Amino acid sequence: MTSPQVPREHYTRDYFKRWNYADRGLGRFSMYWFARRYYAALVRRYAPRDGGQLLEMGCGLGHLLGLLQDDFQCVGIDLIDYSIEQTKINAPKAEAYQMDATDLSRFAPGTFSAVVALHLVEHLPDPQGTLRQVYALLKPGGILLFATPHPDYSLRRFKDRDTDAIGKDKTHINVHPPRQWRAWCEQQGFVTLKHFGDGLWDVPYVPLLPKVVQFGLFGLPALLQVLTRTTWTPLSMGVNQIAIVRKP
Repeated sequence: MTSPQVPREHYTRDYFKRWNYADRGLGRFSMYWFARRYYAALVRRYAPRDGGQLLEMGCGLGHLLGLLQDDFQCVGIDLIDYSIEQTKINAPKAEAYQMDATDLSRFAPGTFSAVVALHLVEHLPDPQGTLRQVYALLKPGGILLFATPHPDYSLRRFKDRDTDAIGKDKTHINVHPPRQWRAWCEQQGFVTLKHFGDGLWDVPYVPLLPKVVQFGLFGLPALLQVLTRTTWTPLSMGVNQIAIVRKP
């Protein structure tokens, strides 16, 4: 099977002004702000507490590494130069490298206690190959936490697949249902600890009802999950799926 072509022309600093970054706040108490604290809490809960190294692939603006830099020896990688600049500002204790997540050969096997990939794997031409490399990079007992779109979540039938939160980002070249990601992880040897949804936050879903009301109705469970730092949301009720897998 031919791998999809990576749209590298989009991976510039303008990426942070388009698609999902364009219509969300990044400041204090924003959905983004809460989400980064939620992911940091999950990493602290499930990763080995050995003060080891943590790798974030697709580190974006570096805010997650900034939250974890006192718990782990943090390393961030990203294709975009602006991302590396921002990571050095927002996570000054972390190392940051501009590089491609499809080739992780600069890192030695068994280096990391945790690897995080938030909305990265759907951008990769060969996710299986990257999962194979990540498995090798992890110490025994190390975890991989990743988040990626769920193309068939329950309310997507009410959305335009070309313009919703998943479809509008034209750099999404490998969007797959949960069963595919779980199968690929298990093929590499990972054991699944948690696999769950992140909520129905991509409102509106129905006509006439104001968007803010719909966000309160459909998005409240997602907010409760984040605030309580739990993992109870069914996969079918998540615009995105979140997986935490462990190397035995």
